[in-house]
Amino acid sequence: MVDLTQYTWIVWLILILVCVIIELLTLEFTFLMIAFGSVAGLGVDLLGWEWWAQILIAAAVSVLLILTIRPVMLRYMRRGADPTPSNVAAILGMSGRVVSSVSEAAGLVKLANGETWTARLAPDADEQVVGAGASVRVVVVDGATVVIVPVERDSA
Repeated sequence: MVDLTQYTWIVWLILILVCVIIELLTLEFTFLMIAFGSVAGLGVDLLGWEWWAQILIAAAVSVLLILTIRPVMLRYMRRGADPTPSNVAAILGMSGRVVSSVSEAAGLVKLANGETWTARLAPDADEQVVGAGASVRVVVVDGATVVIVPVERDSA
């Protein structure tokens, strides 16, 4: 009968290749750390250690790298990221002016960024209808509609 443990190096190479391919698709460094752990398992295999020792060493190295090196690499990669909110996050809290009176059903507002959105009044707003020209603030984005609340004007 053939001893399959003599072919474990092939399994390690395949595992390394698969992890590197997955890492190239995800770019989160998790599978890269597992690939390095598999390299350690391959190294232990080439030294002639038992299969269970290879798996333990590969797992230990992978976990160690995931817990120590990965957070540093992620922090380094995200260091130059633009902190400016975009998409829906940029619209939340934005101010605007009512173009067409807004009720709980419908209306139009022009936001501070120049975009005109369909709008409806928040259910907990004090008013039933907000007239044209009133200042408002976006509290929720619901699809292509913003939910707004009127902004109190200072009486100076």
